[in-house]
Amino acid sequence: MTPVGTTGGTAAATEKPAAPGARAGAGANLARLPDIAPLVILLLALGIFFSIKSEFFLNYDNFLNILTAAAITGIIAAPATLLMVAGQFDLSVGSGLTFCGVLMAYVADKQGIFAGIVAALAGGVLLGLVNGTLVTVIGVNPLITTLATLAAFAGLARVIADGQTLPVNGFSSLGTSRPIFDIPLPVIIFAVVVVGFYVLMRYTVIGRSMYAIGSNPVAARLTGLRTGRLIFAGFLLSGLFVALAGLINVSQLSAASTQAGNGLELSVITAVVLGGASLAGGRGTIVGTLFGLLVIATLNNGLTLLSVNSFWQDVARGTLLALAVSFDQLRLRLTRE
Repeated sequence: MTPVGTTGGTAAATEKPAAPGARAGAGANLARLPDIAPLVILLLALGIFFSIKSEFFLNYDNFLNILTAAAITGIIAAPATLLMVAGQFDLSVGSGLTFCGVLMAYVADKQGIFAGIVAALAGGVLLGLVNGTLVTVIGVNPLITTLATLAAFAGLARVIADGQTLPVNGFSSLGTSRPIFDIPLPVIIFAVVVVGFYVLMRYTVIGRSMYAIGSNPVAARLTGLRTGRLIFAGFLLSGLFVALAGLINVSQLSAASTQAGNGLELSVITAVVLGGASLAGGRGTIVGTLFGLLVIATLNNGLTLLSVNSFWQDVARGTLLALAVSFDQLRLRLTRE
């Protein structure tokens, strides 16, 4: 006869591991879930909702408006994704865009458009050099570094412009022309940047090295990767594309405003994190960032069509960022279990 205690012990033994197993299964399933899957669902849901609420949402011109609105943020978000994959981030992109735009307008007024363009690109390189040097050579934390340059370059822009908006004449083509199929040039540039960074991050040694640095910087260094040089190059790329975005912004407005880049860093980080990049590094894709951008741009566009106060767009971006970071932490926690 089997003792009563034996039967009970056997049942308990088979029942107790079920909960940890279930948790592990849930964590594995969450980890295997494609980063863009929730974004695709959210994007479809937003599209259906705004199509029902506004007759102006579901048309070709409005889709171009959404892509145009996402272009400047997306051009900056591409190198930001590369940096975040390596465990780095750049909070100075908003003030960098403002600084490059103001520098372009100031120099163009005195020396001509071409000189202004060169000055703006030089300003972007300067931003990347300062950030890269402070982070990789001196060893300052990237958060502190880019917060400092955010304030410094915003101040420099106001000094150069004397706090005023500087007009720029004869420079509208970059931001407003439609050379192919009536598609705005900024959207075409944005598409080229996305494809370029997709190839860079997926198929090149540099891209794979950035993933390795973000996953385990010590191991990456021990395997011979020049982590400092790669991160420095990442900040340089960020500065250059900030300058490009600044030029597009000036071209669209025919002016350089000292407020042009306000809050841009929040939009960039939200798009990158929403797209599946981890603040801890080692994970993230350009495709994910693209869908994150589209979600944000669609939400902003829909709220505008519904005549919702523009301040609610900031609330929406902040909420999306909080949700994206929370989802990232939940994924990491369940994966560890």
